[in-house]
Amino acid sequence: MRGKPRKLGKLAGLIVAAGLFSCAMPTWAHHAFTAEFDSSQPIKLHGTVTQMEWINPHAWIHVDVKGDDGKVTNWMVECGTPNTLLRRGFTRNTVTVGMEVVVDGYKAKDGSNRANGRDVTFPDGRKLFLSSPGTGASDDKPSSGAEDKNK
Repeated sequence: MRGKPRKLGKLAGLIVAAGLFSCAMPTWAHHAFTAEFDSSQPIKLHGTVTQMEWINPHAWIHVDVKGDDGKVTNWMVECGTPNTLLRRGFTRNTVTVGMEVVVDGYKAKDGSNRANGRDVTFPDGRKLFLSSPGTGASDDKPSSGAEDKNK
């Protein structure tokens, strides 16, 4: 019986160590809309989908946007969670590579080619809301006068 408590103690120690180690591992931080995006800088992206990422905490649509000078720039558009998008009518086949879309959203504060998407309009005219409720963006309605970003 002497060895059994010692083994249980070692097992408990390993469990505690594993728990502490997992807490120390880096994790993706989930920030508020206002920490990363600027609601005073609306943007409208016309482009071709290059990738759709169904990952947590946010799904991402990657869009190639051709500028007036012919230069193509890839934009990353942050969406709501995959679960939220599914409840709004999205499926894994709603946004496909090669599809032409128009995305209304807000520019990243850091000037990178990232945006927080508010809604996406498909070639058939259908529009779906991309954002998570309560993001802190100016509104959830389609924008008026959003900057037409073609670069």
